[in-house]
Amino acid sequence: MTDQAPESPEADETADTGTTPPEATADSPEATTEAEPEGEETFSAAYVRQLREENAKARVKAQRADELAHRLHAELVRATGRLADPGDIEYDAEHLDDGDKLTAAIDSLLEAKPHLRSRTPKGEVGQGVRGGPIEPVGLLGLLRSS
Repeated sequence: MTDQAPESPEADETADTGTTPPEATADSPEATTEAEPEGEETFSAAYVRQLREENAKARVKAQRADELAHRLHAELVRATGRLADPGDIEYDAEHLDDGDKLTAAIDSLLEAKPHLRSRTPKGEVGQGVRGGPIEPVGLLGLLRSS
């Protein structure tokens, strides 16, 4: 049971590397805290409060801008009329700037999932009045046709 470990860890660190231990360097936190008195604030409480209020306002503005961008994206998709639900395509900020990228994204989505296509009827659906007006049947019309 021979113990080869040195008595103190500092002696081992300096002996192996040939450098001073990190506690003695000038950049260590212990060295800087001794120079500054404890409890002293770097910024005043009013200034910190003002910065926090400005940051809170900026976060609210950014959140509102993000919500509006999502709504604009949904309306751009709805305006194409190609998808049944505009929420089927994921939001991408590039779609707002480039209409070709939006069209390409919708094309690729419809290629992969054709059941998402808008199902609005187009052309003749077989309902309503077709052709010209029908003349009422009368005796004069029957005599002319014979």
